[in-house]
Amino acid sequence: MNWAFLQGLLSGVNKYSTAFGRVWLSVVFLFRVMVFVVAAEKVWGDEQKDFKCNTAQPGCHNVCYDHFFPVSHVRLWALQLIFVTCPSFLVVMHVAYREDRERKHRLKYGENCHRLYQNTGKKRGGLWWTYVLTLIFKIAVDATFVYLLYHIYEGYDFPSLIKCEQDPCPNKVDCFIARPTEKRIFTIFMVVTSLACILLSIFEIVYLIGKRCHECFIPVHRSSHVMTNTMRSGSTLTESSTLKLKSTIETPAPSYSAPVS
Repeated sequence: MNWAFLQGLLSGVNKYSTAFGRVWLSVVFLFRVMVFVVAAEKVWGDEQKDFKCNTAQPGCHNVCYDHFFPVSHVRLWALQLIFVTCPSFLVVMHVAYREDRERKHRLKYGENCHRLYQNTGKKRGGLWWTYVLTLIFKIAVDATFVYLLYHIYEGYDFPSLIKCEQDPCPNKVDCFIARPTEKRIFTIFMVVTSLACILLSIFEIVYLIGKRCHECFIPVHRSSHVMTNTMRSGSTLTESSTLKLKSTIETPAPSYSAPVS
């Protein structure tokens, strides 16, 4: 699989992401894709060929391998990386839809017309919901694959010796896994990075919701503050006019006396 092509496509998502989203992309490519391509595929290699059982019974080797490894770790991680990175393209597609709509609007009403979007890449309205839903989907995908890995292989451990008594094996046979310690280390590493990506996505959702609530709270706070100041200034004017009226009423009229001749 050409992972460089996938990296080139996802690099466009970086400019529409938050700080948490950029860290998430870095973790995915540096600690998951690169490790998967450079090391994990070579460590596993031809798993079935390296899986040895101390019997010459035809079919026993294949049955035991299929029983303990129903799905290859490498293929399972490849599916996980594909499913966890593809939702990010929805954000790019949504931004492209906005840009196309803005372009058609300008062609119809002229360059000096009112813009539909002040910034097509700003997460407002439908784009905000698209971004949040992609984060929820990525969390669900990572959590699902981490659980599947644990459920299918009954943990993240690789024992050196496996006892197999599946048909058509004549009796309980011993089977051996190639490089079990190395595979155990890579498995734990991929699980830890998946959990780190889940935490980053959760932090990003909390950040987006908190920022949105803060932006909605500021206009209400400002309007209430302006209304309070207006009421205070109005009451001050009323008090000053009342005091002037009182002083006018209480001031005695000047008396005039005519001289008596």
